[in-house]
Amino acid sequence: MQIVDSQIHLWENARMAQHHRQIPTYALADALQEMAEAGVDAAVIHPPSTLGEAVNVQAVDAVRQHPNTFCILGHFDLQSPDGPTIVKNWRQRPGMVGFRFTFNQPHQESWWTDGTVNWFWAACEEAGLPIGLLAGGHMAELGAIAARHPGLKLHIDHCGRGGAGGFGTDDAAFANLGDMLALAQYPNVAVKLSGAPSYSSQPYPYRNIHHYLQQIVDAFGPKRCFWGTDITRMPCSYRQCVTMFTEELPWLQGRDQELVMGEAICNWLGWQRSH
Repeated sequence: MQIVDSQIHLWENARMAQHHRQIPTYALADALQEMAEAGVDAAVIHPPSTLGEAVNVQAVDAVRQHPNTFCILGHFDLQSPDGPTIVKNWRQRPGMVGFRFTFNQPHQESWWTDGTVNWFWAACEEAGLPIGLLAGGHMAELGAIAARHPGLKLHIDHCGRGGAGGFGTDDAAFANLGDMLALAQYPNVAVKLSGAPSYSSQPYPYRNIHHYLQQIVDAFGPKRCFWGTDITRMPCSYRQCVTMFTEELPWLQGRDQELVMGEAICNWLGWQRSH
């Protein structure tokens, strides 16, 4: 079974948000070491959008060195006048298989509804480029985008937590889960089960949130649910992030487990790994 992390960050000489490790650099070598110790075969790099476009370069360098281990969901300035050309040529950069945006800056809050990035949804639909979004608190808006662009693959970060809805823990973290589960009706919407350990205040294996994970997989199906960590903000070891899903969820076994733990994200992104 291939194990593919649907989200990690790399950065250097920078300061990440407070909920991440407060270290100046999390480099390729750091990720490779932790992945090897945890038994993780590959990962999708998300260059942190708060650090500007330079972090895309670091991710591309990682892919050049390890093309079978990493791919990238990158980002750029969506207000650039060259936006349509950038999208059209996106795959020319090594490892770039799609995009990831958080819309977590004040001026971006209105982008969900005001039409500013309507061109982007259409351009990505035409180019066949999937988009990951930190969409907590914006499920209705995301559903409207999915309905307007049925050929556009959209996947929701972090079990639908975060974004305007915040992260939170325990039952409070999943108070609005029904809003996300309603989006399972759209076959072009998927969910990253990333960051799960951080949504429980209990110790490993975080049993009090297992039933929420099961609801998500039941609604979207294993082909549209992707295990992942966002490892630099996890409260446990990388290996425990893996075994929480591979050893502690009796309802996730066999073929379903193979899909959730790696195969489904590769299929969704069109990432042809050799393994």
